[in-house]
Amino acid sequence: MEITDANLQTLGNYLLQTLSPDPAVRRPAEKFLESVEGNQNYPLLLLNLLDKPGVEANIRVSAAITFKNYIKRNWRVLDEAHDKIHPDDRATIKRLIVGVMLNSPEQIQNQLSDAISIIGREDFPDKWPDLLVEMVGKFQSGDFHIINGVLRTAHSIFKRYRHEFKSQELWTEIKFVLDNFAAPFTELFKATMELATKHASDPKALKVIFSSLVLICKIFYSLNFQDLPEYFEDNMEIWMNNFLTLLQVDNKLLQTQDEEEAGLLEHVKSQICDNVALYAQKYDEEFCNHLPKFVDTIWHLLVTTGQEVKYDLLVSNAIQFLASVAERPGYKSLFQATETLHSICEKVIVPNMQFRAADEETFEDNPEEYIRRDIEGS
Repeated sequence: MEITDANLQTLGNYLLQTLSPDPAVRRPAEKFLESVEGNQNYPLLLLNLLDKPGVEANIRVSAAITFKNYIKRNWRVLDEAHDKIHPDDRATIKRLIVGVMLNSPEQIQNQLSDAISIIGREDFPDKWPDLLVEMVGKFQSGDFHIINGVLRTAHSIFKRYRHEFKSQELWTEIKFVLDNFAAPFTELFKATMELATKHASDPKALKVIFSSLVLICKIFYSLNFQDLPEYFEDNMEIWMNNFLTLLQVDNKLLQTQDEEEAGLLEHVKSQICDNVALYAQKYDEEFCNHLPKFVDTIWHLLVTTGQEVKYDLLVSNAIQFLASVAERPGYKSLFQATETLHSICEKVIVPNMQFRAADEETFEDNPEEYIRRDIEGS
């Protein structure tokens, strides 16, 4: 399949037909796409189509989803004899996909980010060493649409570090990531914090900036999960001071009117509680100097946060942090005073045991969702 305007138009027509509610139109189009996906240049046609100006938005989104699913089905090679993707296509995809993703609208960007994550799981870093360099280079763009695309992709690649079994291969990969990513990532965090202060009265800018901060906090958790990296230990002051600052942010422009849907500020604070709980549990010796400040700040956060559903995850993670601290023998003294225990019971435990009207409504309307939330602690 040559990459020509005629082939792009034909492919676009078939993708449009796959969106038809009429099975007589949709199924033949799906069959056609299945029949040609083993041809050389097929994935490149999809990439070109979704990046082509003037193509209808629904066709571009369909091309992105089709491309992601194609990668999901075919990128991993279990048998060389049955590799559906031509080696030249593999190389070209890896050369083009990051640039295409970052220049795409968010809906398409999300699909391509997932595709990069799938490819990265198989090829990064040994067969795709340039990926990280290309991504880090985009931090200097100053365009948060691009930066958030990079962060979203980095998060999707690195989050598996949270559950991978320890191995030499994993350590080698994480070291490669830290050597190339940790320093520019920290600089990006510092710059983003400065922008958050600078644009504190601009709701549109704050939304973009705090979207970045949510992703930054999630990536921090992934990179620190297996072990405490030397770089983050050396720069703990930067990270922890800024985490404290974010926990104390109370900007009305970031507050949502919805009582059930958590906003960006809640997501940032919730993830920070997760991050410092990780440090308290696993790296208490290195973290001990910072811990009392976080205990005070998160305690204050707990007693001043409302009972609305949107705060459930934040409250749950904050309580989990305090619990992780309380169970460490060295920190029991922080909670032994009678007035402290009384305050914990009165201001934290009892209020969060209440069966709210929202809980009753969820239980009646969607019992499965109620049970899921109860199990997950949100």
